[in-house]
Amino acid sequence: MDELLTIERAELPTFVEASSREWLVTNGLGGYASGTLSGANTRRYHGLLIAALTPPTGRMNMLSKVEETVIVGAQATELSSNEYPGAIHPEGWPLLERFENYPVPTFYYDPAPGVTLRKRIWMARGENTTFLEYTLLESHATVDLRLTPLVCWKDFHAEMHPWDGFPLDLQVTEGEARIRYTPDSPELRLLAKGAPWEPAGYWLYNDVHARERERGLDYCEDLYCPGSLLLRLKPGASCTLIATIEATPTSAAKSWTALAERQERLATAARDDFARALTLAADQFVIERETPTTRRPSDPTTQLPTRSTIIAGYHWFSDWGRDTMIALPGLCIETGRLEVARDILTSFAAYVDQGMLPNRFPDRGEAPEYNTVDATLWYFEAIRRYVEAAKDGAMLAKELWPTLADVIAWHVRGTRFGIGVDSSDGLLRAGVPGVQLTWMDARVGDRVITPRIGKPVEINALWIEALRTMERLAALAGQPECEYAERADLASASFQSKFVRADGLGLYDVVGDDRPDPSIRPNQIIAVSLPSCPLSAIEQRSLVRTVEQHLLTPYGLRTLSPRDPAYCAHYGGGVAERDSAYHQGTVWPWLLGPFVAAHLKVFGQPEVARAFLEPVRAHLLEAGIGSISEVFDAEPPFRPNGCIAQAWSVAEVLRAWKLVQA
Repeated sequence: MDELLTIERAELPTFVEASSREWLVTNGLGGYASGTLSGANTRRYHGLLIAALTPPTGRMNMLSKVEETVIVGAQATELSSNEYPGAIHPEGWPLLERFENYPVPTFYYDPAPGVTLRKRIWMARGENTTFLEYTLLESHATVDLRLTPLVCWKDFHAEMHPWDGFPLDLQVTEGEARIRYTPDSPELRLLAKGAPWEPAGYWLYNDVHARERERGLDYCEDLYCPGSLLLRLKPGASCTLIATIEATPTSAAKSWTALAERQERLATAARDDFARALTLAADQFVIERETPTTRRPSDPTTQLPTRSTIIAGYHWFSDWGRDTMIALPGLCIETGRLEVARDILTSFAAYVDQGMLPNRFPDRGEAPEYNTVDATLWYFEAIRRYVEAAKDGAMLAKELWPTLADVIAWHVRGTRFGIGVDSSDGLLRAGVPGVQLTWMDARVGDRVITPRIGKPVEINALWIEALRTMERLAALAGQPECEYAERADLASASFQSKFVRADGLGLYDVVGDDRPDPSIRPNQIIAVSLPSCPLSAIEQRSLVRTVEQHLLTPYGLRTLSPRDPAYCAHYGGGVAERDSAYHQGTVWPWLLGPFVAAHLKVFGQPEVARAFLEPVRAHLLEAGIGSISEVFDAEPPFRPNGCIAQAWSVAEVLRAWKLVQA
């Protein structure tokens, strides 16, 4: 896997190219560290310690970056880079000889003839602690390394700017700097054993975040320098800078050992380098609840996760009900972590309200948002897959049965946003004006781009599957099952009669009171990918061919056929432009999961299905290195965009990869 996740100097010929490759490490709490290979922060979300203060949310950027200067004799060479208006300074990015993403982001620099310096970055799992380890691999003499931290205190969605009295307190001693930004902020500690600190106390202004500029947002930031420290390295020696808000952070050595052991344990479920890389990428999204307490004994001010969950994507997403349930099978079941999958499923049961799973848990601890019709249905699908994979299916069925039965009852009699069963055909309707309920949920102001009010195709495929799942769970839980079987039979017959198009181009996207929506979208592929598909074999083959012909690209499925007048080929520009294109053609990699499953089911050609996934292997070296982006442009060169690491992208590609190897 080393070669799969390695980038050489020749592959980074320009500052723009080096800045387009991003690295990411996470801590299992929702916190993370991330940056670019050039050393320049191109996003407001980049930083070396984005701490999750109320895990898995409450993320605050506390340490933006560390400027590094290598001093050999009288020669001082800066390794970092920054973009300022009209200038790049310093320009250290050409000194990067090689980058390796495994086992952690690792940079090899040659700052002077005969000198090779290695930098490794990782985080302690379960702590808001980041380690920067520097090793002098090769040198003819002792080398001095000056580290200059640039700090901030901001919500990770914001840009940092000065204010009077910042920081509130700064204490610098040998080997340690303590910084408190505000009366209610945690204390940031920067630790480097034995290193002398030189106080500073100045601001660097107008650091440009190029990706925010592309996104039509504020893109300049100001950062504070509390001081610098000087480290002396002999050939073969290492030193470590620790950034933490923990009272007693784990040591670098202990953390490194734990990380190596965890990666080795997780990789046992992988059969090749691609699966191994995806398995390790999957681990970045999983938040495991610590029990029995939600407070760390060594530091009662540090709150731990109150639920096991999945971060939907880095950098800016928190945990979403829909994303969690779609991603759970790939991230947890396919990687052999059934106990984590079970904990997530039981954790989320506590949040079911009026028969609905939350769509989103806000960053600041506000009440969950329930504006989704499909999160709850994907919950049933995640439970079905867990029961098939685990040995304690009957136990889980009995534990969750009251919640699941109540969910079905609410859907039958009707719940929020017009969600309810049409008694005439047994299908599930959903939607009210101005509210987006399916995964195609973009809106611009008050305008919902894809409202899909009525009976969406994937919603009803999932509804039928949920009813069939209840049939099977009823037997395990010792409950009557006839009601669910009868409802599934009625909905299946109605689905077949109302969604199948007479022109042979698959299924209508939405059936409503008016004429059905003939837009060719990928939602229909979900129907074939599920076990209880109500379509004939001929209809399934026709559907898969239609999706392949109109929607398949090397990196996923388009969200709308290029022949549709509403088709958008490129995802970019400001917020309104991006949201308008989000589901109007833009490619989503997560849809490769249901597409590959459907193709295998209909045609039974593993090698053909495997070829659909091969281009994603090369993508692991662009955008978010070692992970899979949220979206791509719908036309060549299929530029990746959105989040650099998306949970359901990784999960569904991994699940599909396992399917073609079965």
